[in-house]
Order: sequence, then structure tokens, then C-alpha cells
Amino acid sequence: MNKEENDNLQVVDDLLSVQEKCETEENEKVEILSLDSLTAFKGHPFKVTQNEDFKKLVDSIKENGVLVPAIARPKGGGYELIAGHRRKAACELLGLKTMPVLVREMTNEQAVIFMVDSNVQRENVLPSEKAFAYKMKMDALNRQGKRAESASTPVVSKSRSNEIVGGENGESREQVRRYIRLTELIPQLLQMVDDGKIAFRPAVELSYLPKEQQKQLLSVTEAEQSTPSLAQAQKLKDLSADGALDELAITSLMREQKGNQCEYVRIPCEKIRSILKTDTPVKDLEELILRAVTEYKRKLVRQQDRGAR
Repeated sequence: MNKEENDNLQVVDDLLSVQEKCETEENEKVEILSLDSLTAFKGHPFKVTQNEDFKKLVDSIKENGVLVPAIARPKGGGYELIAGHRRKAACELLGLKTMPVLVREMTNEQAVIFMVDSNVQRENVLPSEKAFAYKMKMDALNRQGKRAESASTPVVSKSRSNEIVGGENGESREQVRRYIRLTELIPQLLQMVDDGKIAFRPAVELSYLPKEQQKQLLSVTEAEQSTPSLAQAQKLKDLSADGALDELAITSLMREQKGNQCEYVRIPCEKIRSILKTDTPVKDLEELILRAVTEYKRKLVRQQDRGAR
């Protein structure tokens, strides 16, 4: 028996164990449900992208079937899918009509938390996916806290929610806050973050701009074929806060050369000193090199003048 067959048998054994536990402890079981009866989770932030991982999932289901059941809860005469959107999409692509689903009763808050936790640890999660997932989970925790407060039990504060979300996902409280700020970006700018055209930290600063100014920035970035650095994003935020940001100011700022766009010629000092046979201090070498280049330029001009006569 090869390793893949071993792994598949182990998965099946685990599923049978899970199903037996559900039936005996929680009166739950894995059911074979029609794909048409499964609706997507409302506000589901994770995209079903037909990338290489999705193709592998399709191939696996084609060969072995759906080994890990989806999770759903009863809703509106059907079922709301909580975990398993990619599996459902793969089944639809293969022309399958049903899939195994573990049906579980959950409150709205429990469903949100389970949905986020079951997806956010995946590889290649986009910044926008994390942003909306963290926001949904934190809001769910806060709602649970408010209900606990009304029942005279300790409430989960907003900062504590940040800590919980971050701690469960290997992020600091501040990093969770930054991700959630991305939800304030207009869709076009957020897509540029997902595409890697705008870096994460500048995007966080841009999220503080009013939507109209974000649209102006988008127009300028398209015209100038340039996106803001962190320093530029911070300046945009400051100008906006001072009421001094308009499209002209955005254009002027975006035309400034970024520090990382400057080109440099780097020559080790020892190489220059070995040619000059001198211990000229570093601070004087730049002046010396510039004088030498200037003199070289003059000689080239004189040669060109002679050739033109």
C-alpha cells in the first residue's frame, strides 16, 4: 500500500470516528445533501479561485470523492454552507449533484467564528480576505460579549476581541487592527493590495482617506502609473486630516521620486583608494569622483566639437 492510499484510509478512519462521536455526543451525523440545497455563507470573505490548489482539489475529488465533509447549518428550508465552499465549487465543476455534509445547529456568531477559523489558516490567503474575515470574527465576538453583559457576565471589550482574533491566528492585536482598516478602502484600491501593486502598510494609511479622495488617488495612480510609498501615503493622510488634499496635491505628491526609485552606483572605497594611491577620507571621495566625471564630460564635448569641424 503506497503513502497516498495510507493517507486516504487514515482520513476515512478519522471521518468515521468524527461521525460516530457526533452521533453519540451531539446527535449529529454526516449527510449526503444536494448541492442545490446548499447556499453560500452570507458575506463569505474567502474567494474560490481556480488556482493550482483548486485544480489539485478537483483532481482529488474526481479520483477519491469528497473525503472531508463540508459543514453547514439548517437555514430557510435548506442549509447554509459554513465550511466547504471550495469543495462545493469543485463538485459543481465535476458535474456532481451531491456531497457529504456535517449538519450542525449554530448561532450566527458561532457560525461566523467557525467559518473564519476554518479558512483563515489556509495558505495564500489574500489581504482582503483576512481583512473582512478578521472584522467578521471580531464583530461576532463583540456581539457575544454584549449578550454576556446583559446576562451580568464579563463583557469582551473591542481591544480584547483584537487580542483573541490575533492570538488565535498568530497576529498581534495591532496587526489585526491594521488588517481591519483595509475594509475601509474602495474596492479598486483593495484589489491593488491583493495584486501586490500597493504594499500593506501604505494601504493601511490610505484607508484613512475619505472615499472621494481615494477615488481621486486611484485616478492619479492610473494616470501616473505609480503607487504611493509608505512615506507618500502618510503625507496623503496628513494632508487630508488638515483639509489640504485635492487632486492637484495628490498629483504633485505622486510625482515625487521615491527613495527606492533612485539609482546608485556603488563602488567600494578601497577600489578607489587603490587607484588613487591615497587615503582620501570617505566624505571627500564623492567630491573627487564628481569632479573627475565632470572633467571627463568636458573632454567628450571637446572631442565632439573637433569631429564636427
